[in-house]
Amino acid sequence: MNSNVFPRNSKAPPIQVSHGQGVYLIDTNGKEYLNFGDAAVSCLGHGDPHVAAAIKAQTDKVAFAHTGFFTSEPAERLANRLVSLAPGDLDRVYFVSGGSEAMEAAIKLARQYYLEIGQPQRQKIVARQQSYHGNTLGALAAGGNEWRRAQFAPILIDVSHVAPCYAYRGQHEGETDEAYVDRLIAELDAEFQGLGPEQVMAFVAEPVVGATLGAVGPVGDYFARVRALCDRYGILLILDEVMCGMGRTGTLFACEQYGVAPDICAIAKGLGGGYQPIGATLCTKAIHDAIEGGSGFFQHGHTYLGHPIACAAALAVVERLVDDNVLARVKPAGKLLRQALRDKLGQHPHVGDIRGVGLFCGVEIVADRATKEPLPPEAKTHAKVKAAAFAEGLICYPMGGTIDGKRGDHVLLAPPFIVRDDQLHACVEKLAHTVQTALA
Repeated sequence: MNSNVFPRNSKAPPIQVSHGQGVYLIDTNGKEYLNFGDAAVSCLGHGDPHVAAAIKAQTDKVAFAHTGFFTSEPAERLANRLVSLAPGDLDRVYFVSGGSEAMEAAIKLARQYYLEIGQPQRQKIVARQQSYHGNTLGALAAGGNEWRRAQFAPILIDVSHVAPCYAYRGQHEGETDEAYVDRLIAELDAEFQGLGPEQVMAFVAEPVVGATLGAVGPVGDYFARVRALCDRYGILLILDEVMCGMGRTGTLFACEQYGVAPDICAIAKGLGGGYQPIGATLCTKAIHDAIEGGSGFFQHGHTYLGHPIACAAALAVVERLVDDNVLARVKPAGKLLRQALRDKLGQHPHVGDIRGVGLFCGVEIVADRATKEPLPPEAKTHAKVKAAAFAEGLICYPMGGTIDGKRGDHVLLAPPFIVRDDQLHACVEKLAHTVQTALA
């Protein structure tokens, strides 16, 4: 078919999807694909009647009203619900259309907050290597993945990056969890000191790192120590839960599991479950009040802020997750998936690590399991895995550059929360065959 669509990869344009059903996507030839790799979006799968009904009802009522003039009932109800469920002092919700927009808003909000309270010298951001925070220029600058940053580096703001909490690669042999966390916090403290803590406005991190590390969670009390360090210097903590939030790890907000609350939090992906494009930036009352009591105007905005249909869809998703208790499925299903992966691939010579939190799982592929030596980057193993998995009828999320943006390969799995046990086992069988095929 002759296409005028600009694809992600012009040398390998995608096939056309026909429809979705539950955890499956079906192409126009009738082939079914287990949808375990759409960037952790489809938390409810396809065809959820409650969400579809909410979208239709709102479409019949009003599709769009510019937020320069109006708020809407869905936006108000969704904001109230999110704040009632959010950790800590998160009190205000700024609705956007996706994760990159949510993180861009978070960074700009942090800067404006310090201007409003009379600390204009705070302009520096510290983030982590191998993080991913989006593709708009501010979010990309905060991200620490060299492959994504390289060609745009000349037009990015300067952001400092410290080591991630990545135990499989970063924790020394014989080093205790406590000693490892001590070392990471000391590095972060030294970075703050080197920049001048009074110059730093925010530390940015994913509670569980998704795309660029493959479902890597923190060790021990890492985030509690980060929170305390930020508080010591008056630095805002921005948590990026675009991929790991909205139930993906087993709690609605991933940071709940680590006993911390951010000053600013970005969510998206599972917030709309793929039914509508939506994201949100949540902030504390103190941040909003500083703006309200100062200029009164957040100097930012997009046309589709608080889109009524998107907000109606997201509210229906949250109702399914919380009121219908779909969220309760995540932890047991994730435990089953990781155990099945370990049973099938745990001793594979090219599988180095199987990890994850909730239904957010990663498999790191290596040249040698004993030494953790990565496969050569030029082999593009992740691309071979993606192609082989797709041929098997499995949509997963392989990535390269796991270690440093150049070396390393992993596969990320993020199935819908409605997934059945037999479908999890089917995924593992397909992935095992995929690894054999890709590494043959």
